[in-house]
Amino acid sequence: MIRIVVAGTSGWVGRELVKAVTAAPDLTLAAAVARSSAGRDAGDVAGMAATGVTVVSSLAEALAVPSDVVIDYTKPHVVKGHTLEALAAGRHVVIGTSGLSADDYAEIDRAAVAAGRGVIAAGNFSITASLLKRFATMAARHVPDVEIIDYASAKKPDTPSGTGRELGEILSAIRGAPTSKPVDELGGIRETRGGAVNAGGIAVQVHSVRMPSFVLSAEAIFGLPDERLTIRHDAGSSAAPYVGGTLLAARKVRGSTGLIRGIDHLLD
Repeated sequence: MIRIVVAGTSGWVGRELVKAVTAAPDLTLAAAVARSSAGRDAGDVAGMAATGVTVVSSLAEALAVPSDVVIDYTKPHVVKGHTLEALAAGRHVVIGTSGLSADDYAEIDRAAVAAGRGVIAAGNFSITASLLKRFATMAARHVPDVEIIDYASAKKPDTPSGTGRELGEILSAIRGAPTSKPVDELGGIRETRGGAVNAGGIAVQVHSVRMPSFVLSAEAIFGLPDERLTIRHDAGSSAAPYVGGTLLAARKVRGSTGLIRGIDHLLD
């Protein structure tokens, strides 16, 4: 039985994770964290029958209970601290919160290796979003001109999205030299060309749209003379697509050491 801590229990995905963990025969809810819902039963917060697990206000309180894996769906400004705290306490971690930088992930990787624990982080735990990344990676090996557009609600606090950032980092490492004019040679308002995401290769321009009616979407646009390929993922209003991938990661992370970005390799 894998003992799970859900941080961000009262959130959109967190509530669905509480339901799914409780229903899974090989998982058990060890603790739940949500400052705004502290003192309530986790089942009540999730809109289901009582679980017997009382929500606590801090991860430190949750880590006082024996557990194996911490799943974090909290906020960008606290997720790195949560991850380092969990690793120091001997837990494996699954990160569903976006907003971390390449430097943040490098620090997490070092901490995970030192602790002998695994961390799986994904900008999007949806299986079909993972396929977007896989197919875009295939295309980037053949088509050097690529840009990314990510879409989210008007209130999403981080840009680009975790999906857009992760996709940009991966593609930057494998793409060829683009034919578009370099951004630093442009006139006018250079910011309209988006932000450059780079993981040690050739930067990919990422454009973030934040408007009402969008949940989460991302598209990679590839161009060759007289032809164009668009690979796009759209999420609906339910958190259900993220739950399956998150629990897949929670089941796999105990067999790893260090940081793994994305779940596409777990699909096989």
